[in-house]
Amino acid sequence: MPALSPTMEEGNIVKWLKKEGDTVNVGDALCEIETDKAVVTMESSDDGILAKILVEEGSKNVRLGSLIGLLVEEGQDWKQVEIPADAGSPSSVAPPAPAPASAPAAPSVSAPPKLQHQPGKLQVRLSPAARNILETHGLDPSNVTPTGPRGIFTKEDALKLLQEKQKGKPSELKPVVSPAPAAVPSPAQATAVTSYPRPAIPPVSTPGQPAALGTFTEIPASNIRRVIAKRLTESKTTIPHAYAAADCAIDAVLKLRKELAKDDIKVSVNDFIIKATAVTLKQMPDVNVTWDGEACRRLQSIDISIAVATDRGLITPIIKDVAAKGIKEIAASAKALAKKARDGKLLPEEYQGGSFSISNLGMFGISDFTAVINPPQACILAVGRARPALKIVEDEEGNEKLEQHQLMTVTLSSDGRVVDDELASKFLETLKANIENPMRLALN
Repeated sequence: MPALSPTMEEGNIVKWLKKEGDTVNVGDALCEIETDKAVVTMESSDDGILAKILVEEGSKNVRLGSLIGLLVEEGQDWKQVEIPADAGSPSSVAPPAPAPASAPAAPSVSAPPKLQHQPGKLQVRLSPAARNILETHGLDPSNVTPTGPRGIFTKEDALKLLQEKQKGKPSELKPVVSPAPAAVPSPAQATAVTSYPRPAIPPVSTPGQPAALGTFTEIPASNIRRVIAKRLTESKTTIPHAYAAADCAIDAVLKLRKELAKDDIKVSVNDFIIKATAVTLKQMPDVNVTWDGEACRRLQSIDISIAVATDRGLITPIIKDVAAKGIKEIAASAKALAKKARDGKLLPEEYQGGSFSISNLGMFGISDFTAVINPPQACILAVGRARPALKIVEDEEGNEKLEQHQLMTVTLSSDGRVVDDELASKFLETLKANIENPMRLALN
C-alpha cells in the first residue's frame, strides 16, 4: 500500500483493474485506492505478471506498507508464486468479509466474569471501582450490606469482601432485613420474594433492566471523513482562531457580470471573489503565509484552495497562481476542479498545498458564518449570500439619499500567531475595496 498523499496513513481498495495472471507494464493502472483525500489510481512501477491479489476489493483500513499484491517477472510460473508468511496480516488489513471457517483460530484469552442480573435476585447498586474489583475476582455482593450513601456498594465494601475471600472466612457483614410490607402480597408476588437483602436506603432509580436503546443505522466513515474529523479537531484545538467580518457592496460586480454574460462570458460572483482575494494577497504578502509549527513562511505563489462539498466529505482543490489568471480562466479552473472533486478524480497535486482558502455558502442562503482554518495555512475566508440593504449615499450635489444595495458579508478566520488583528483588519479593508471596485482587478 503506497502513500498517495502526505497525510495518508491507510487506504481502502476500491477496485482491482487487473486480474491474477494479467500482464502488467510500467504505468498500467493496477487498482483504485481511496485515500484520505480522493480515489486515486495506483500505477505499476515495474513490468511483469500480477501473480497474486492479497487484499481483495472492498478491503478497508489497509495500513501503509502492507502487501496488497505480488508481481513476478515474465516467464516465471505465476501460479506457483510463494506468498510471504506475514502477507495480509489482520493487524494491517480490515477485510470486507469475515475470515473463512478453516482459518486457524487465535488463542482465546479468558475475560473476567461480568456481573449479571439473575432472576429472583435483587440487583445491588455498585460504584465503578467496586464493580471493577468484583468482576476481576468473581465476587458476589448480593449477601453483603452496602455502606455507601443510598445503598451503594463502595470500593471499601469490595476490598473487605476480597480480604474475607482470601482468608477463607465468611464475611462478617450481615444482610439487611427489609421491613415487612404494609399490604399482604398476592400469591404471584410471594413467589418472587427472595431472601436477598434490599439496600438500607432506597436507591434513586428503581433497579431493573436498562432502557432500550433507540434504533439507529451506523454509517461507516470513509477515510476522507475520518481525516476531516481529525484535522478539524487539530485545527480548532491547536490554532488560536481570530475572526473579523466586513460587509461588501457587490452592485458593481453584479453589473459587470451581467455585461460579460452579453458576450457569452459566464462567470460567477465567487470567481470575482477569488480574483479579488488573490489581488489583495498580492498587495499584502504578509497574509499569504503558512505556519510550520516553528516559523512563519511567506509564499511567493498565490494558490487559493476552494472548498467543495462532495458525497465523501469536504475537499479543497487548489487554483494555482491565481493572481496571474484572468476572471474567465479562474472560472474555468474552478468549474473543472469542482467536477473532478465530486467525481473523486483529483490528482494529489491538485489538492495538496495552497496558501489561502475560500469557503462560500452563499448559494445555500447563508448570510454569514465562520470557517475553520485549514493548516498549515493561516487564513480562510467565509463568504455569505448577497442580500438587499438600504444605504445612505451622497449625490453629486452633496445631498444625502437612501439607495438599495446588494451587500455580502465576508468573515476572515486567521491564525493569531502569524496574522494579528491589525493585519487582518487591513486585509479585509483592502479586500472590500477591491470587491466594490472590480475594475481594480484588471490592474493587477
